Formats: sequence, structure tokens, C-alpha cells
Amino acid sequence: MPRLAANLTMLFADEPLPERAERVRAAGFRGIEILFPYDWTAAELKTWVRAADVQLVLINTPPGDWSSGERGLAAQPGRQADFRSAFGQALDYATQLACPRIHVMAGLRSEEQAACDACYVDNLRHAAEEARRFDVDVLIEPLNDRDVPGYHLSRLHHAQQVISAVARDNVRLQFDVYHTRIMEGDVEAAYARFRPLVRHVQIAGLPGRHEPDGDEIDGANVLRMLDANGYSGWVGCEYRPRTTFEAGLGWATDFGITAPSESPAS
Repeated sequence: MPRLAANLTMLFADEPLPERAERVRAAGFRGIEILFPYDWTAAELKTWVRAADVQLVLINTPPGDWSSGERGLAAQPGRQADFRSAFGQALDYATQLACPRIHVMAGLRSEEQAACDACYVDNLRHAAEEARRFDVDVLIEPLNDRDVPGYHLSRLHHAQQVISAVARDNVRLQFDVYHTRIMEGDVEAAYARFRPLVRHVQIAGLPGRHEPDGDEIDGANVLRMLDANGYSGWVGCEYRPRTTFEAGLGWATDFGITAPSESPAS
């Protein structure tokens, strides 16, 4: 059975991070994701993660200058030194926090696809070799071109080509149900096709990237589909609640998650 991880970045707005970790653990989550943990020291995060008795299962590489529109560095020709520095920071956090996966963000396409792909493959090989020393997986994730126009990696077949070119067994696919539904349509068919590459899954609903409890993305059915296909890894809940975190957990109650009637802060 898949295991649910709470994305602390997306599920909450302004609460202190230790409170977020405590609230997801109270609801039954044993894993957490943090998109960009670099606003805190690794020592602070380690203290909070241990106190909440949760496991950090995924972080992203630093994206570059987010406020200027940067969304990653791995496929940016001429930015190889910046990427290696960013990945080094991510790997340092991952090793200190026993986090087994790093999502390497590709960035916006700045040149022709072939040039960006060549840079991407080279950077991913470097990342894979560095991460292998610590038994860390390097993940790539297609992002839909509505939410992130111009992102270098938006289709699963492109991700497959990149992973094949990198040819490292610790470079694998982060399969996001939300992005896949927008770009590929049939989530179950897409998962069946690319299943051998999948090392991590994320989920959110449509429209609005809220809870996956609607007709377009039924989170409970997705989890059953993953289970039927033998997936027992983590599924990151990477969505924005319509109201509060606790109020939106009804879709997951068959999978070990409880839905308290009130949050601790209310």
C-alpha cells in the first residue's frame, strides 16, 4: 500500500514549520516533503522532524532566483557552476536530514532543446554520482505548461528520454498525478507506461490544485490503482487546501489518515 507524505510547503500558509509537522503527524502522516528547506538550518529542521516523529522524504534543489522567475538550474547552459553549488547544498541538507530523494529542478528553457538537454544530462550525471555516495535518489519531474510555461521538462516521454541518456540507476521519475492529468490525460495509462521509472509520486486535485477529491482526480482511486500496480512508496500530498488542512482530509481516511474536526490553532 502506498504511504502518504504531507507537503508542508503547500498544505499550510503562514504557520511555523514545527507546528505544521506536529499537525500532519497528529493526522496520521508519517512522511513529509518540504519544497525548499533552505530558510532554516539543517540542525533546526532535524530537531523539528525528530520532535514530530516524521520522516523527511523529499526536498527540491534550490531553484535559483525565484522572484526573478527562475525555476531551476539543471537544464540551463552556462549555469553549470551554479547548478553544482545548488545541488551540493541540497545534498548537504539531504544527508544531514536522512532524506533519500532530491527533486532536481530543470528550469525554464533558455536555448534550443538539444542544448538544454545536453546540459541537463551532464548535470544529472554529476548529481547522480555525488548522490550515490550517500544512497540518495535524484528525481526529475515534468511540470505542466499551464502553471509553469516554458519549463524545460513538461512531458513524461521527454523525462524517459533524459533518464535513458543519463543512464544512472539512481536517476528516476517523480510522477505527479496533477501535472500528468493536465499534460497526458489518462493518469492510469501514463502510470502503466512509465511505472518502471517511478521512484516517487505526488498528488493534487483539479481544478485549482486543491484536495484530490473530485471527478477529474479521485485521490482514493489513484491510491488503489497504485496499490494494484505494486507501488508501496511515498505519495506526496502537494495541494492547497480549500479551507484548512484538517478539513480537507476526508479523501484519505481509508488510508490511515484521520480528519480532526478542528486544527490546534482554532
